[in-house]
Formats: sequence, C-alpha cells, structure tokens
Amino acid sequence: MRLKGIIFLFLILAWTVNSSFLRIPQFEKADLLGDIDPGRHRDFDKVRSKYCNKESYLREEVYDAFKDMWDAAQADGISLTIISATRNRSYQKGIWNRKWLSFGGDESDRAERILQYSSMPGTSRHHWGTDLDINALENSYFESGEGARVYAWLQAHAAEFGFYQPYTRFNPYRDAGYREEKWHWSYFPTASRIQRAYRLEIDYSQLRGFMGDSYAEKLDVINNYVMGVAAWPDKAPF
Repeated sequence: MRLKGIIFLFLILAWTVNSSFLRIPQFEKADLLGDIDPGRHRDFDKVRSKYCNKESYLREEVYDAFKDMWDAAQADGISLTIISATRNRSYQKGIWNRKWLSFGGDESDRAERILQYSSMPGTSRHHWGTDLDINALENSYFESGEGARVYAWLQAHAAEFGFYQPYTRFNPYRDAGYREEKWHWSYFPTASRIQRAYRLEIDYSQLRGFMGDSYAEKLDVINNYVMGVAAWPDKAPF
C-alpha cells in the first residue's frame, strides 16, 4: 500500500513538472503596459552597437532571432539597423503628450490623427520588447533604391526568422488601427503570446495618466489598435 502511495506521488510530481514546461509563459501586467525598465529586466538584453544606432533593448529570444536575420541579410548584401526597439510607457507618454500639444483642432480628431502612426501610452507593441523599427521611419524610404531592396528582402525572408510586418495597408482582414509601417517588424512567437495576454488582462482603467486619455475607451484602442494587426503569413515556420 505504501509503495502504491509512493508511485502515485511520483506520478503527480512528474505530471506537475511536465505541465510546467508545457505551460505558456505568463507575463506581468507591467510587461504588457510597458511599466518596466528594460535595462534592469531579467528577460531583456542590451543590443550591441553593430546592430543599432542608439541604446536599445530587446527580449533575449527576439535579439537572438534578429542577430540571425542580420547575418543572413549581410550575406545577401542587405544592411539592417535597428533605429528603435523597446520603449516603456513613460517614454511613450512623452511622445504622445508632445504630439497632443502640437496638434491642433478638435480633441477627438487630434487623437485619431496621432493614432495614425503613434500609440497611446500603455498600448504600444514597443513596450513588449518584441518589436523594432528598421533603417528609416518613412514608407518612402522603402519604395525606391536601397530601401526597396531592404523591404523586398524582409518580405521574402523575415518570416524565416519569426518576424513579420504587423501594420500593412488596410485590407479586408485589417480595416482598423495604424497606417502602414514598412519599417516596423515584430517577432511573432513572443508578440502573439503577449497580445493574447493583453486581451485578457488589460482594460481601459489601466490606460490613464496622459493627455486625452479619455479617448482610449471612446476610440476602442484595445480592439482597434492593439489587436488591429495583419494576419500572420502562411509561409512562416511557426
């Protein structure tokens, strides 16, 4: 009888250990909302200067994947430079409030115009350490010359390393959210999990403390902007 009890306890322990490996990693609300210091966060690494043009941080697995993509691009004669990576909520608040003060007109219209390309604090994918801006912040750069070659390479190969362009042109699948951003690339394996956690954990009471914050709920930014991303391409191996 005692032996059966020991065997049963062993099976329970084995199941618990195996379950912990299979469980989807949990993210704190601070991770979702950008209330972090990436320089002190255990899951983030500082990006070496050879890959970026200013101090930048990414989640470890995102950084590893980017380095692999960078090497492959270099081998094909394509240069990739991170010009923006993780931005916490405080940093995003500075961006938002400056635009709020500089944009004129009706407040609702002002919020929508800022939201064409900039996120409300607490809603940016750049909070997550999974998203990065590459080479330039203008679509026009990617439409001719070297920029067009960079964009063609990313379209052809980024998915091989887990990256995709979350903000494409509006289409039947994506009819809300930010305008097209050819410079913005996201590491899908981690970002998709964080996005699901965001939907479950975050509500509008947590999107406060910046100019025009009442428009977060009025414009339904969680559904229209946090969730308003392109479909993941079928060719990706994830």
